[in-house]
Parts: sequence; C-alpha cells; structure tokens
Amino acid sequence: MIDELFFKHPRSVGESYLEHAQMALSFAARLFAAAFACVIHAALPGVFQRTGSRIIAELYERMVSGRRRPLAVEIDYAI
Repeated sequence: MIDELFFKHPRSVGESYLEHAQMALSFAARLFAAAFACVIHAALPGVFQRTGSRIIAELYERMVSGRRRPLAVEIDYAI
C-alpha cells in the first residue's frame, strides 16, 4: 500500500519520490502563473494574450520530452 501511494508512480517515470515532488510542485507553480495570467486576460483582453497558452505548451514539452525514460504505452482496448 505504501509503495502504491508514494513510490510506484515516481519510479514509473524514472524519478525518486523527492524528485517527483519537486517536479510536481514546479508544475503547480507554473500552472498558478498561467491561471493568474488568464484571469487578468479575462478582465483586460489586451494583456497576457498568449501567456497562459505559452506556459501550457512549455509544460507539455517539459513533461513529454524532458522525461528521463519514456512511459510504457498502455493499451486500454483489445481488438
């Protein structure tokens, strides 16, 4: 149970528990920044016109290509 809750997922992406926590918290901080920019953009459309989408694209790139080891492809259907 402890392994399932704390260690299985970080291990599956090639990280220790602490490395994974640090990465997740850095993503959270960037997502808060993107959300803040989007809230301001909603009120003032002339500002932060691309900030939210740029941050999301950067995070996606970091998550996919920055991985130490690719995730195994999971097939959730059968033919």
